[in-house]
Amino acid sequence: MSRLGVLRDYVDKELCSLDHPDKMISACAHLYGVSLAATMIAKKRGENVELSAMAAMLHDLHAYKSGSYADHAHKGAELARSILQELQLTDDEETDIICSAIYHHDDKLIVDQPMDEILKDADVIHHCMNDMSKPVKEKEQKRFHDLQNEFGLI
Repeated sequence: MSRLGVLRDYVDKELCSLDHPDKMISACAHLYGVSLAATMIAKKRGENVELSAMAAMLHDLHAYKSGSYADHAHKGAELARSILQELQLTDDEETDIICSAIYHHDDKLIVDQPMDEILKDADVIHHCMNDMSKPVKEKEQKRFHDLQNEFGLI
């Protein structure tokens, strides 16, 4: 099985242990949706598709498990590091890249490293395109506009 497959199995088990079925469904939809978007963005930008998808699968896991979004990006990076070390799926450099992306993914107004940007952009795509009837959050408007331009959608 691929590294991404092993990681998805792990995340699936974690999500299945959530206390509310609606929460589990929402978490699955978001993590898999962001992972797909991250894969597409990474492919287009010539970045590592597998690491992008792995970062996306882990990016909000702490929030879903804890039920809190307080400092979820930073705490999520710590959780991701422990999971990746436990599963021995990545080397130290890959782990650092994934954890950096998770750590910075909530800083939508700041430009960081390429992998960080992929996760931010994938998160914005899912937030904004999962339900087009909802208004785009102010902190995501510029990034969403830029993404629509990048993908020829406007």
